[in-house]
Amino acid sequence: MIAYLRLILAATGFALITIILLPVQLLFVKTGWSLQKKLPVLFHKVVRHLLGIRIHVHGKMAQNRPLLLAANHSSWADIVVLSAIAEVSFIAKSQVATWPLFGLFAKLQRSVFVEREKRGKTHDQASEIATRLADGDVMVLFAEGTTSDGNRILPFKTSLFGAAQVAIRETSVETVTIQPVAIAYTRVHGLPMGRFHRPIIAWPGDVELGPSLIGMLKEGAYDVDVRFGEPVVIDSKSDRKALARLMEEKVRAMMQRSLQDRDYIEPEIATATNLTDPAIFKEAKKL
Repeated sequence: MIAYLRLILAATGFALITIILLPVQLLFVKTGWSLQKKLPVLFHKVVRHLLGIRIHVHGKMAQNRPLLLAANHSSWADIVVLSAIAEVSFIAKSQVATWPLFGLFAKLQRSVFVEREKRGKTHDQASEIATRLADGDVMVLFAEGTTSDGNRILPFKTSLFGAAQVAIRETSVETVTIQPVAIAYTRVHGLPMGRFHRPIIAWPGDVELGPSLIGMLKEGAYDVDVRFGEPVVIDSKSDRKALARLMEEKVRAMMQRSLQDRDYIEPEIATATNLTDPAIFKEAKKL
């Protein structure tokens, strides 16, 4: 009974905040007002309270621009969590744009939609992301290319990391900052969330969005760790594949420490910026 009452209250609150803020954001986006970046933060702060998510932030988002955040992805709630922390836009798969309501939300947050399976469009998509980066927008890349079960990190895809180098080649910027971000859901109702309970919030690719959303709303009390790792600055000579491997190792290390409930100390290798040096990746394997 309590779970259904929680579901009704959360759904009602979500409907109200959407009715109030959605037309305002539409106006901001159409007119190009700078508030179009700030309003989604307010919206998602309210939504995360409705969902019962407590966010524990470790570290800080880099101040350097252009900035690309390379994050893991296990739940649709990742969007809410990151958007409640900072002014960000997302690199999303093209199917998201067609989803009822959520597709509109993604467009109003100025997401860039990509078709990962169409290699012929990779450069054009990278160019769009590069332009946004050069304009100062913080872009979030869910580098696994899909959602995981929340217990592990899947291999990072290398293709869209190339957008950072496109920004260097096709715009006036000389370097781009890449920062690893680990998102780990750790507790439900104050109790440690082990492998058995993590599917409550995880949203693997074969799970429908509707049942996942309802199931999460019915529980309504979660803790999530968001860890910002040491940023890496790349230039035109940096290796895209090496960068993807380094980000994957750093995100995996941070996530494991969250799931193991340990304090995380950034390894020395995180400060390396020369991605053309093979020694970096020999060390990265030790993380």
